[in-house]
Amino acid sequence: MSAAGKSGAMLEEDPDQTYENVLAEIQSFELPIEATLRSVYDDQPNAHKKFMEKLDACIRNHDKEIEKMCNFHHQGFVDAITELLKVRTDAEKLKVQVTDTNRRFQDAGKEVIVQTEDIIRCRIQQRNITTVVEKLQLCLPVLEMYSKLKEQMSAKRYYSALKTMEQLENVYFPRVSQYRFCQLMIENLPKLREDIKEVSMSDLKDFLESIRKHSDKIGETAMKQAQQQKIFSVTLQKRNNVKFGKNIYINNRSPDERNKTVLKHAFEEEDENEEEVLTVQDLVDFSPVYRCLHIYSVLGDEETFENYYRKQRKKQARLVLQPQSNMHETVDGYRRYFTQIVGFFVVEDHILHVTQGLVTRAYTDELWNMALSKIIAVLRAHSSYCTDPDLVLELKNLIVIFADTLQGYGFPVNRLFDLLFEIRDQYNETLLKKWAGVFRDIFEEDNYSPIPIVNEEEYKVIISKFPFQDSDLEKQSFPKKLPMSQSVPHIYIQVKEFIYASLKFSESLHRSSTEIDDMLRKSTNLLLTRTLSSCLLNLIRKPHIGLTELVQIIINTTHLEQACKYLEDFITNITNISQETVHTTRLYGLSTFKDARHAAEGEIYTKLNQKIDEFVQLADYDWTMSEPDGKASGYLMDLINFLRSIFQVFTHLPGKVAQTACMSACQHLSTSLMQMLLDSELKQISMGAVQQFNLDVIQCELFASSEPVPGFQGDTLQLAFIDLRQLLDLFMVWDWSTYLADYGQPASKYLRVNPNTALTLLEKMKDTSKKNNIFAQFRKNDRDKQKLIETVVKQLRSLVNGMSQHT
Repeated sequence: MSAAGKSGAMLEEDPDQTYENVLAEIQSFELPIEATLRSVYDDQPNAHKKFMEKLDACIRNHDKEIEKMCNFHHQGFVDAITELLKVRTDAEKLKVQVTDTNRRFQDAGKEVIVQTEDIIRCRIQQRNITTVVEKLQLCLPVLEMYSKLKEQMSAKRYYSALKTMEQLENVYFPRVSQYRFCQLMIENLPKLREDIKEVSMSDLKDFLESIRKHSDKIGETAMKQAQQQKIFSVTLQKRNNVKFGKNIYINNRSPDERNKTVLKHAFEEEDENEEEVLTVQDLVDFSPVYRCLHIYSVLGDEETFENYYRKQRKKQARLVLQPQSNMHETVDGYRRYFTQIVGFFVVEDHILHVTQGLVTRAYTDELWNMALSKIIAVLRAHSSYCTDPDLVLELKNLIVIFADTLQGYGFPVNRLFDLLFEIRDQYNETLLKKWAGVFRDIFEEDNYSPIPIVNEEEYKVIISKFPFQDSDLEKQSFPKKLPMSQSVPHIYIQVKEFIYASLKFSESLHRSSTEIDDMLRKSTNLLLTRTLSSCLLNLIRKPHIGLTELVQIIINTTHLEQACKYLEDFITNITNISQETVHTTRLYGLSTFKDARHAAEGEIYTKLNQKIDEFVQLADYDWTMSEPDGKASGYLMDLINFLRSIFQVFTHLPGKVAQTACMSACQHLSTSLMQMLLDSELKQISMGAVQQFNLDVIQCELFASSEPVPGFQGDTLQLAFIDLRQLLDLFMVWDWSTYLADYGQPASKYLRVNPNTALTLLEKMKDTSKKNNIFAQFRKNDRDKQKLIETVVKQLRSLVNGMSQHT
């Protein structure tokens, strides 16, 4: 409770006691007393007066007490004054004596004081000298270290300078921190550090520029060493009878050893078969990056340096990965691209293993994955422009060396080998295009005639190029002819050359012999089924290829088909794969050449029919003649002679092909002659014309019976003209009663004569008899004959109508 609160409470209880309490509070000197006094004046109307009365009474009481105390001590005070008066005289005497004594002492000590002051002055000087010496001894090491710092800065020994700064700050400056020169030195150290950072960063930039310029040389050396290592491994494996195609990359060296070896061979110069080896320091001085790393580490700013280095190297990586627009035109463009990339990552691998933390394996892996995606995209894009298989092959070799080199440094390269399989397909396409031109040239230069052999030497030359075996031909004496033309051995040789070319790409792909064998067979199948087959089909369809050439093409495909087994043996020999291997892909030569033969056979049938049509178009019958010429038409005899000569050529064909061609020709001739008789534009036919036409058909039958192509059984070939023969016989003997009576019977003599055909021809003869009086020699029974024709026509029409209604 506050003082005012307490006073108010007191006044309410007992006013007199309250005033006494207030006075007690005032005398206690407790501050503040405003609240106490305010309570006295504010509580009651007469409180002020009463309080003043109490205050006056209190004052009077205190005055009485003071008076009593003074009266009690007054005698003692008087006695003391009396005593002091007594000693006053003695004190004055003592003062005089002391003053005199002091004067005498002062006079006697002046000399001593002078000497003492000299001593004191000397001792102060001695002490100052000692202090100065001590301070100088304390400052000299600082000055010496600072002088050393300046020398190190001048000599560009920045790392040592930073160490000196650390010693100055931690050891020397605290001893002399109170001196002004020390403060100046301390203020100058941050500037020196910044200078060191700037100089170091400038050196680092020069270093980055240097490795950018020399990365292609370093990469070239690394790739050469990888290639030499691979050649050495292959040689070693061959000595140990290791089969071709096995993964031969050997790399047992540690990363540091690899770095030292590769970076020591940046350039190679031949001097009497001796190599001068230059270390990487001869091309690129790595000391700036080491020095800069140490400097930033000492400055505690290592992270900034690492970030800057990695950022700049990523920029350089992007520049290195950016190809030239015409890179795909020459192999040098690809080589320069690969060497720069290899040089870049060789340097990074060197930095990884030499420095601590500047680059990490995770960083290099991330950088490599980024680079690998870009490399694959670039190679996929630029390789698509390559149309020269030799350039594609050189690109493949560069990619293999590139992959082997970087694989030796621990970078994963499986995606590069996957890319090689894509490029392999492109390489095969370029090979197929190239060999398509080769095959076309061979076909254009071929004379499509059997190969003449004059002597044994020529025979051996041909046999050495093409696996031909014929015991009957070997028994013949020279000169003789091989059944195939010159294109066959040339094509066989070119197929082998294609296999060699395809094998070149399959080498060094780190694949087994079985896989390589399978790849060779698949690419060879593509050559046979697509390229060679297409060339053959195009050749067969060319207008200038005649029947003789088509026959020779069929013979050629037969021998090429037989040679396919030798191609399989050839592939097996160069890949060292057993022929009993279960999953070995077979060559599709059988189907390829069979399709070509079928196409050639069809073309033979087509061209033969076209030739027959050409002869038939030369026919010039006088359809109104009264008497025949007594001999076959000239066009038909020429046609038969042509067929005989052609079928003589067909003797080299397989029997069925020649028989089919002969049968097809006879059937087409028979159809053409039948169409000639039934031509809608032919309105009239005389009996003399029919007899002349019969003479021509007889010649056709004689030709068929002469067995122009051996192998026909009985009169099989003559059946091609059976429709014509029965129709002509019907008109020649005029045996309509037998025809009408036996029509529809299996044993009918005129079974192959169609009523519609007979009606058409009979109507043409009917019109002729009316106009030209064809039956003038039978004048006596003219009317009977005319009636007979009309009757037969009516019967034939009713028979034809009946057949139509039945149908």
